Amino acid sequence: MAALTALLQPLLSDPLMLAIVAGIGVVFLLLVGIVVSTLSTRRELERLESMMSPEERAVMRETARQLEEQARLEELNRRLEQTSWWENLRWELSRAGLRLRPGEYLLMRAMAVVIGGLLGFIFGGRLRLLFTLLGLVLGFFGFGWYVKFRQRRRVLQFESQLVDTLNLLINSLRAGFSLLQAMDAVAKEMPPPTGEEFRRLVQEVQLGIPMEDALDNLVKRIPSEDLDLVVTAMKINREIGGPLTELLETVVDTIRERIRLKGEIRAMTAQARLSGLVLSLVPVFLFLCILRIAPNYMGEFLNNGLAGYAVLGLAAMLVIAGYFTMRKLGEIEV
Repeated sequence: MAALTALLQPLLSDPLMLAIVAGIGVVFLLLVGIVVSTLSTRRELERLESMMSPEERAVMRETARQLEEQARLEELNRRLEQTSWWENLRWELSRAGLRLRPGEYLLMRAMAVVIGGLLGFIFGGRLRLLFTLLGLVLGFFGFGWYVKFRQRRRVLQFESQLVDTLNLLINSLRAGFSLLQAMDAVAKEMPPPTGEEFRRLVQEVQLGIPMEDALDNLVKRIPSEDLDLVVTAMKINREIGGPLTELLETVVDTIRERIRLKGEIRAMTAQARLSGLVLSLVPVFLFLCILRIAPNYMGEFLNNGLAGYAVLGLAAMLVIAGYFTMRKLGEIEV
């Protein structure tokens, strides 16, 4: 006892050393408590498992595994949501009108890549490598093209309904409705996508989002120049005041004139757009015809390994670049 007291005397006389020892003791006790709690929980689970049938134990373990995987996915999704890329992808899906989370969209895109590659490998035959690469490329870019296609179609549908939407909005305001009530009437009366977007706008305002921010979100979801003109007019009117109906009538006349000019320009450039499509398909058609008539002649591209495929890939890239160049030349901004 005397020896132990002599050994502890230096520690007890030094306050810093005493604090360090006390801290180590607290950490040790916490670790012991965690270990004891874990062991007791494990024993309780083992006791419950011993009282279950083998089928019930299998179900319980499978449920625990699924909950653990779900927790990991939620943690990964939470971290990804903090990145700007994830936020941009969420807006892209919203513009396309797809009720998908970014994680679900990426999973479907990965599945499309795998399925496209497998289909190309299975049905490619003698051109298995070429069709496998083609399937991988189409699987990877296919979903992106589909999203862009839905975005363009949705904007065109919204723009085609915009004049009727503004007329309904003007008539509701003249009938004595407030702006929010008029927008709610538009949400109930107009078909998709106009009705859906105005319903979402009304819900955002009712949840406490300022009208200006809700209008900006509407323009983000529907990137239309005509809609941007309408939203700008509404925001200016809210700042400086004045009769909103007269301002909207002026905007309606402007949009009608823009639609008329777009129709005339589209009719005048139809020949150029059709010529670009035909000229882009001619090389593909000739390649397939010559491959059918003289397979040994065109087979040089397919039997020379990577060099032949590289030449075909370069030719395809040039054809695609020429098609988009001719389309760009035929576009005129109004």
